[in-house]
Amino acid sequence: MIIANRLSFRKHKALTMIYFKTAEEVLFQWVTRICSGNADDIAALYHESAVLIPTFSPHTVITPEGVRNYFGQLATRDGLGVRLHNKALRKQSVSETLHTLSGICSFEFEVDQVLLSFPSRFTFVVDISLPKPILHHHSSQVPRNLS
Repeated sequence: MIIANRLSFRKHKALTMIYFKTAEEVLFQWVTRICSGNADDIAALYHESAVLIPTFSPHTVITPEGVRNYFGQLATRDGLGVRLHNKALRKQSVSETLHTLSGICSFEFEVDQVLLSFPSRFTFVVDISLPKPILHHHSSQVPRNLS
């Protein structure tokens, strides 16, 4: 019985398709797509049942249309870009394909023709075996110190 289970596991494991090589690749694709400003390309990374708790909205987004609309609105900002703070990036692996990524990034865009930076912290839950790997994404602006 144990041998049969191991063989079944190996067979299942061999059939698992990997759409992204690493969780970091998903994050780098997300950054690239944010900088391109194409809401459809950004939304294509989010699973159909993904939860998005966005940086610049008080509302949790739980539909593909909502994800696309949020990033469509963000993409209207002139000078939109995002920079990762690579030294702050942390990865936790739950399995070979399921990972969490957390860290700090800075969104940049113009407000009243002045380029502003918004340091933000983020967490992604991604499954690299899925063509739309982002299952959960939470981002919020880094609060200012009280002291």
